[in-house]
Amino acid sequence: MSKTLLFIVNPRAGKTRSAAPLFEAVTLLSEAGYLVSIRQTRERGHAARMVREEGGRFDRVVCCGGDGTLNETVAGAMALDAPPPIGYIPCGSTNDFAASLCLPDEPPAAAQRINESPGRALDVGRFNGRPFIYVASFGAFTQTSYTASQNIKNDLGHLAYILEGVKDLSTLRPYQAAVTAGEEIFSGEFLFGAVTNATSVGGLITLQEDKVVLDDGLFEMLLIPYPKSAAELQALIRSLLLQDYEGAGLIFRHVRQVRVETPESFPWSLDGEYAQGEEVVEIVNRQRRLTFLL
Repeated sequence: MSKTLLFIVNPRAGKTRSAAPLFEAVTLLSEAGYLVSIRQTRERGHAARMVREEGGRFDRVVCCGGDGTLNETVAGAMALDAPPPIGYIPCGSTNDFAASLCLPDEPPAAAQRINESPGRALDVGRFNGRPFIYVASFGAFTQTSYTASQNIKNDLGHLAYILEGVKDLSTLRPYQAAVTAGEEIFSGEFLFGAVTNATSVGGLITLQEDKVVLDDGLFEMLLIPYPKSAAELQALIRSLLLQDYEGAGLIFRHVRQVRVETPESFPWSLDGEYAQGEEVVEIVNRQRRLTFLL
């Protein structure tokens, strides 16, 4: 009996411009013994809904798109009692999670990787109950990930985030928060904060591979205190450029759970998608919660 595979494609994703590579990818999956059912996303949230409603009837679910498409696929799978293994063909403009996994950026090569994979259980985060796969962030540059137009992302990739972020520099603001991580509490004003499970975040933060393990039940947390002077700002920028996340007052920790309390709610970004924050945000790691075909 053929194995069944639900293949979800985001037609607007950055690199999904020609059907030929996707056709070749589907052919490779079919030749591996899968009966492939193809679905295209039509709107935000559609991938999550399809996986939630149909995913349980398939042996595999593969999504083709960017980090947002993967986020939705994971969210749909997390709603299932027995989620199938997830495959990812990165076709977005940044593909941070794919970079952490060293996944091929060509659909046929990614499909072959899926065919050959025995599966690996990876951690999944929850942000006040909402799933995310590789980052929850607030503060400077966070809004950039979901306000840069898709056309700009497609054409400029990581540069789009930087160009959009520059617009925020003249209006940098402090974010008042009390962050509880393990037995430590960090309270004050922050320029940026991120809880990640990836080596790259929007091309703006790059963590060394030896600092990130995707199935250890731990997130990497980076907090950037709000600079009180131009000199402090320069020192922070220098530390970020040098990837010295324990210098210039930066706060870097490996954490299992994070609680963020704020006097007022502010927007967050989950895997590059908008998320409305609350005055209390609980972020937890669900260790090895989903199996991925990598």
